[in-house]
Amino acid sequence: MKFLLREKLFSRSWFINYTLIIAGSFIMAAGYVFFITPHKIVPGGVYGIGIVIHYLTEGVFRFAPDGLPIGLLGLIMNIPLTIIGIRILGPRFGIRTILGFFLTAGFIDLQTLIWGNTPLVEGDVLLSCIFGGVLIGFGLGLIFRSRATTGGSDIVAMIISKYTRMPLGQLLIYIDSVIVLLGLAAFGDWKIPLYSWLTIFISGKVIDATLTGANYAKSVFIISEKYKDIQEIIIHHLNRGGTLLHASGLYEGKERPVIFTTVNRRELVLLENHIRKIDQDAFVTVVDAKEVLGHGFKSLNEV
Repeated sequence: MKFLLREKLFSRSWFINYTLIIAGSFIMAAGYVFFITPHKIVPGGVYGIGIVIHYLTEGVFRFAPDGLPIGLLGLIMNIPLTIIGIRILGPRFGIRTILGFFLTAGFIDLQTLIWGNTPLVEGDVLLSCIFGGVLIGFGLGLIFRSRATTGGSDIVAMIISKYTRMPLGQLLIYIDSVIVLLGLAAFGDWKIPLYSWLTIFISGKVIDATLTGANYAKSVFIISEKYKDIQEIIIHHLNRGGTLLHASGLYEGKERPVIFTTVNRRELVLLENHIRKIDQDAFVTVVDAKEVLGHGFKSLNEV
């Protein structure tokens, strides 16, 4: 029960989360309608399956001469998957998921009704794959940030991620790649799965980037006999903190203090210049920090 009462109705976080769901659903739908569906690209998920069924049912039903609506097909397939998601991922998650896949399905069919089945970029499938993947990935990323999903393979990916801690974007690539093969079997064109896998790869990377945010932070490990002077530079000149680690060298076994700190790209240049003046024999390792939470960077309240 504590989980259910954690977010107050109409609170700031409530508005943010549901705004993310609405915006993400609209952006994701635009990626399908304007770039993906017209080229018969099958980027996994229930909507990928919906695209296959849509083209296979073209001219079959009188009430849908152009093929069964993709949004409606996705909605029908999402119901049993969402029930599973509610049981495993919780009731609050289930409510947001229901809203997510209803909105996405509605936006897909509404935008298709208004725009039709003409690609925004005609005659350039590659460009459509890139922009379609970006929009789908960005839309999904926004929805994931609200702790929701659009259903389908997203639910499967989030369930697996819950127990394995694997990145959601990477999991979606694995799961949706299997669905891509349906497009090959249905349309018999090897270009379709190749373009589809490209779209899945791009959307997966954009999802991860959207979840972690644009980050230019660098983690720096510094080994130097003059570590106290470097420590003063970090604290007083860069106004940053850090951690002094006590380590020992492998070759001689001597104790060697190691400074660990995190800075942005501009501060990294300044720090390297100072280290060069203080100790040219210092050993410095710089690695990209995928995400940094805490004082001086992204607040934990934003996660």
